[in-house]
Amino acid sequence: METEIKKITAEQLKKINAEQKELQALLTNIGVLESQKHSYLHQLAEINKSIEEFKSKLEEEYGPININLQDGSYTEIVKESGSTDLNED
Repeated sequence: METEIKKITAEQLKKINAEQKELQALLTNIGVLESQKHSYLHQLAEINKSIEEFKSKLEEEYGPININLQDGSYTEIVKESGSTDLNED
């Protein structure tokens, strides 16, 4: 006794296979993008580290300053000598 094999239509199977192929391509692209993101985050961390190191060198040379990035001029940062107590009666 043979059992009958039930199948979906050829067009339905074609649609399912096309969508699965598209899904796999998208997942692959997401993986590539995540890998690129990971690489960019490492590059970001490196440039931030480099910036902080350079800022420290500048502060050693000039003291605490604010730099105008347009023309390179700077102003010294003056720390206030007294503190204000907000809890005074």
